[in-house]
Amino acid sequence: MSISTADFKNGLCIKYNSKLCTIIEFQHVKPGKGGAFVRTKLRDIRSGRVVEYTFNSGTKFDSVRTETKTMQYLYNDGADFYFMDTTSFEQMSIPADVVGEQSKWLKENDEVTLLYADTELISIEPQMFVELKVTETDPGFKGDTVQGGTKPATLETGAQVQVPMYVNQDDVLQIDTRDGRFIKRV
Repeated sequence: MSISTADFKNGLCIKYNSKLCTIIEFQHVKPGKGGAFVRTKLRDIRSGRVVEYTFNSGTKFDSVRTETKTMQYLYNDGADFYFMDTTSFEQMSIPADVVGEQSKWLKENDEVTLLYADTELISIEPQMFVELKVTETDPGFKGDTVQGGTKPATLETGAQVQVPMYVNQDDVLQIDTRDGRFIKRV
């Protein structure tokens, strides 16, 4: 399906320069002289990079149908990650290279969102906040406060995050998966 710049909406997915992009924001501009144009900010779905483009008014693009599917993460056998549809109980495996960096936030039985563009799997998004147990960190000392420095901690999934000095081994932490930031101790 083909759409023009007049059909632009925030969040719409288009194909531009053979890349799948999401429109973050756009602005129609009618200068005093010359033809109208549209300024846009597009996010490349695969790389996450945001780029600004300007298009002449009326330019046509291919629209891409996106679909999200919620699944439950089951386990990892080293080469593949296994997920289950919670309604049909159908299982599927996804290669580790497709899961990529998101694997460090996946804990067994957590729900994740799979993003498809047409029928192709584009990305795997864990929940925004996950609760993970600290498996290794330096011990805290008396007098360490919330306002003090930070130290590295290894979580049960193998992820490394910076935590306040008062966090100890075996504590359960809430982590923001978007940037790997410590939120609170649970």
